[in-house]
Amino acid sequence: MVTLVISILTGSLTLFYIGMIFYLKVGWQRIPYFEVRETKASTFVSILIAARNEEGKIEKTIGDILAQDYPSDLFEIIVVDDHSTDRTSEIISSFSDRGVRLIKLNEFEKLNSYKKKAITEAIALAQGELIITTDADCRMGELWLKTIISFYESGDYNMISSPVSYFEEKNGFEEMQTLEFLFLIGLGAAGIGNKMPATCNGANLAYRKDVFLKLNGFKGIDDLASGDDELFLHKVASAYPGTLGFCKSWEAIVYTHAKENLKEFIQQRKRWASKSTRYKNKGIVFLGVGVWLFNLLFLVNFISGFIDPVFWKIGLASLFLKGLIELLFLYSICSFAQRKRLLFYMPLSTLVHIVYLVFIGIAGNSGKYNWKGRMVK
Repeated sequence: MVTLVISILTGSLTLFYIGMIFYLKVGWQRIPYFEVRETKASTFVSILIAARNEEGKIEKTIGDILAQDYPSDLFEIIVVDDHSTDRTSEIISSFSDRGVRLIKLNEFEKLNSYKKKAITEAIALAQGELIITTDADCRMGELWLKTIISFYESGDYNMISSPVSYFEEKNGFEEMQTLEFLFLIGLGAAGIGNKMPATCNGANLAYRKDVFLKLNGFKGIDDLASGDDELFLHKVASAYPGTLGFCKSWEAIVYTHAKENLKEFIQQRKRWASKSTRYKNKGIVFLGVGVWLFNLLFLVNFISGFIDPVFWKIGLASLFLKGLIELLFLYSICSFAQRKRLLFYMPLSTLVHIVYLVFIGIAGNSGKYNWKGRMVK
């Protein structure tokens, strides 16, 4: 009886997972590759960065933005120093003669959402019609801004998600993170392609300033440390359905670094998972729970296999189908990012991902995590 129940559950959730990934692949394919249109620029943009203890990287980030192939009189850079204890503010100030504005947070009472506070402070001073957020440790090519603005001007968009990728990996652990991260970027893009936005990344996110103000910014989600990207995306999707876009262009990619060790990786993923408790779209919550249960069943089959080896056969069959459908989806994403070599890690990544996802699903929704030297929830 137990064997029958586990077999039915495994088969049902395997079909569910295959159908979901196929749906994501369709959503990704629905988004056409975007080519920059050579038209006269007209949109004034405010590029916002929230920075905390980024003295080793922020100079290059600001340098990349200042080097953009976009009229310098049509964009501004506002950097908010979130109580840094290093030379971050000093480095930002060194660009003041090039128009970079520095805001220093001076909150004395403890907050749980410093980044949202930083972005809100910056938007209050921003002059741009369009707000673009990125992180203080990101790099971008000189066509980044031109590409996103060209995409914005090509349609009626209130929010635009654009791709993010890891780069300069030093070992296999970091390359496996890149593969998983590309899966998440593809998932976010596919959701937009299917008119069911679920996720995005604040390292490369654009939205209209007037929309931010009309929705009262982060009000209602400002008690959570994370979520300046995904949870705000859900607010926009709910208020203005059909006005979200994904800029599927290689030139629009923003690059950042993977986590150097397992501890930092776990803390980051706990932070990302913590946002799921605030999703108001029950369809997205249902999918998330289904995926978690699907991965949990692999562990159930593995443990049960020591009692009856038939469970190992059931688990292996499901694992093969899982890996195959993920490969088909990731091939498209890795081809877009020009990182097909990372598919070499698929067999190992598929196995590791099962244990990691089950653990993060619990840990990310049941406790605090460390972010930028602070313990938050």
